[in-house]
Amino acid sequence: MANLYRTHTCGELSKQNIGGEVKLCGWINNRRDHGGVLFIDLRDHYGITQVVIYPDNPNQYAIGHLPKETVIKFSGVVVARTDENINPNMSTGEIEVTAKDYQVLGECEALPFPVFPEKEAPEDLRLTHRYIDLRKEKLHKNIVMRSKVVAYLRQKMAEHGFMEFQTPILTSSSPEGARDYLVPSRVHPGKFYALPQAPQQFKQLLMVSGFDKYFQIAPCFRDEDARADRSPGEFYQLDIEMSFVEQDDIFTILEDVLSDTFDKFGAHKVVRGTDNKSFVRIPFRDAILKYGTDKPDLRIPIEICETGDIFENSGFEAFANAVKNGSVIRAIPVKNCASQPRSFFDKMVTYAQSVGAKGLAYLTWKDGEVKGPILKFLDDATVAKIAERTNAKDGDVVFFMCDEEHTASDIAGKLRVKLGQDLEIIEKGVYRFCWIVDFPMFELNRETNKIEFSHNPFSMPQGEMDALLNKNPLEILAYQYDIVVNGIELSSGAIRNHRPDIMYKAFEIAGYGKEVVEEKFGGMLNAFKLGAPPHGGIAPGVDRMVMLLCGESNIREVIAFPMNQKAQDLMMGAPAEANQLQLRELHIKHNLPKIEG
Repeated sequence: MANLYRTHTCGELSKQNIGGEVKLCGWINNRRDHGGVLFIDLRDHYGITQVVIYPDNPNQYAIGHLPKETVIKFSGVVVARTDENINPNMSTGEIEVTAKDYQVLGECEALPFPVFPEKEAPEDLRLTHRYIDLRKEKLHKNIVMRSKVVAYLRQKMAEHGFMEFQTPILTSSSPEGARDYLVPSRVHPGKFYALPQAPQQFKQLLMVSGFDKYFQIAPCFRDEDARADRSPGEFYQLDIEMSFVEQDDIFTILEDVLSDTFDKFGAHKVVRGTDNKSFVRIPFRDAILKYGTDKPDLRIPIEICETGDIFENSGFEAFANAVKNGSVIRAIPVKNCASQPRSFFDKMVTYAQSVGAKGLAYLTWKDGEVKGPILKFLDDATVAKIAERTNAKDGDVVFFMCDEEHTASDIAGKLRVKLGQDLEIIEKGVYRFCWIVDFPMFELNRETNKIEFSHNPFSMPQGEMDALLNKNPLEILAYQYDIVVNGIELSSGAIRNHRPDIMYKAFEIAGYGKEVVEEKFGGMLNAFKLGAPPHGGIAPGVDRMVMLLCGESNIREVIAFPMNQKAQDLMMGAPAEANQLQLRELHIKHNLPKIEG
């Protein structure tokens, strides 16, 4: 049965269709009047076809006065474009359609902002009229890309023998760490469901249930503030869990899935390890030392190093005394930077102070001389040791950050990125993946001086029970890992602690009694007591993957209907007040904060 509206889409006509009678439907993307001949660029999901309305067509005036973005149906004949009018940048660029008849299917009133040409518009205005925004070519392609990536991820997971299961959306409040979104229960007054921050407990329970390989394109809900790479409210992740695996088994699967996905859809080359398969693995403590962060951007050719031992016995008393009092000195060596003007160094000092530094010292090696504000405090032997440690050569600069270890690492890491950006030395055209491994299981709270969990309390400690019984807690490492690409963390993962005895002991070291563990995590503990396999998993963020693949810096550019930075859906008017009947059914009364002023 013939379609009432169209015989072809706006992206499929070619020379093979010349002479054919066609029906096309779409939006008026643009119109041009050349010497009395009217040209309409007709756009649909698939592309654009040029429609021509000649002066002898009695409908030309009416069509020429239709607003852009009007939905219209054309009937006409496919003809070849003249050689000089062929557009090689369009899939339909060799043909055009001579219109015979038309029908307006949906007239467009005044637009809040133009679709073509694409112009900047305030984000809140764009999100209020997202259905208009999504018509723009760039954003439309991003959402198509997202669909293709998700479909490919499903394909890859099936190839590896994984099965997709759906886990509950209405569940109990989670110990994940972020704020939950709560849903009141009508049939259980005073009680609440929570939207899942992640399917963490359910996917582990699937392993206890005997399902060997699980995955899900999982919706997750967290009541947290927006960032450029994090959407407030909800996000999606490729949730993975496997039984009877070690860390390397999970790495092998994910490296294949991510490599193939980024190879297929990305604009850049995927850089692998020396065997062209494995990603670089960096222990957590090395990452903090060398890059100042556990999310390093390996495209920046700068590695930080520690020089506190060199300065401790130097004549630079400010640094020497700081080291003796427990501070560290991070050196940030930069190649071929010594010829920068003084204003550049002043700018770096100002930036360092803006991110929390008390100051920023530096030395330059140029034309056989060493210079810098701190040189007068250093003897030749100390300068030689610095040059050797940092591999400083003629033309290089070394910056120094002195502070308590955590602060010095953080500021040095930010300086490293700033230097990479300002000097334009960030490697282009590549995706540099890495695994961050060997996270510490515990850390010392500097305020309370008590031992607490460092990252994930449910990771299996390396060495298992023996490590918990016999090692200094601050030296125990966990089977926890992050996957990072170009400075963006895609996911954390872990080999899970599936043994109740080890879990009790780990929580005991962190100051929690057995009764607290049973109260908070009784469901999981009971399951583990009834035969739990060793298992582990990871959950890379789909939104962040697509953001990287589309070359976007804002995650809202790859989500069809995102909230704004205040967690509002401006298009649908959410969140909104509930009426009194709804509140009464849920046994809820308002206790709103008082508004001052």
